[in-house]
Amino acid sequence: MFMETASKVRKKNLTYLNNDRLENMNSCINSIKRKRVPGEFLEFGIALGGSAICIASELDDDRRFIGFDVFGMIPPPGEKDGPGPNERYETIKTGRSVGIGGDRYYGYVNDLHQLVIKNFEDFGFMIDGHKIELVPGLYEAILPGLPEMTIAFAHIDCDWYEPVMLCLEYITPRLSPGGMIILDDYNDWPGCKKASDEFCARHPEIDVRRTSPHCVLCKRFEPATIIGRLSRAFFGGLTAFARDKLL
Repeated sequence: MFMETASKVRKKNLTYLNNDRLENMNSCINSIKRKRVPGEFLEFGIALGGSAICIASELDDDRRFIGFDVFGMIPPPGEKDGPGPNERYETIKTGRSVGIGGDRYYGYVNDLHQLVIKNFEDFGFMIDGHKIELVPGLYEAILPGLPEMTIAFAHIDCDWYEPVMLCLEYITPRLSPGGMIILDDYNDWPGCKKASDEFCARHPEIDVRRTSPHCVLCKRFEPATIIGRLSRAFFGGLTAFARDKLL
């Protein structure tokens, strides 16, 4: 379902992701579903909704998709992003950016939120606010007020250092063991790579699974928890053995 949807999404110029990245995203989601990792599917940075539609196509009965975006002109990069992103932002800000396949750049669409809703509906997915929800606003404003949730998968596609770091800090405590995070811009923008590398250096529970075609992070199962379970099973077995001998 995912790659079939992805092919249609790409033909409609709704995603910047190439086929390699979409296939890898599909592989991550399949792994999560196969291992029955609990939690919701999230995306940060929706643009026209292409990759979000692909993710939503893989929802189970007990999962939701929640997408976050400003649904308009992206915020500017910061000092930690370096000169390249700031030059790129100047191109966007002055109206000189070109969209996917030569289309109009999504940041110039007057009501991007409504366009994304329509794009979802064109693929048969209703934004009902429950199963599929889109949350508009700046991350620093909306994330602190969200209801508590468990996360199985998150796609971070928001370019710059600060929003990437905000997303990682929000997702990781809520990410199920075995859950995955994809950082789409890891090899494209230095701020994203810097935020990811710094964050992973502080969080040993996060493994870097791969860095090509984009970065995939996975929350490991706590060794202490696994050892604890094995110990309890082992010593529980010994206790039962000793009890049987005594009886």
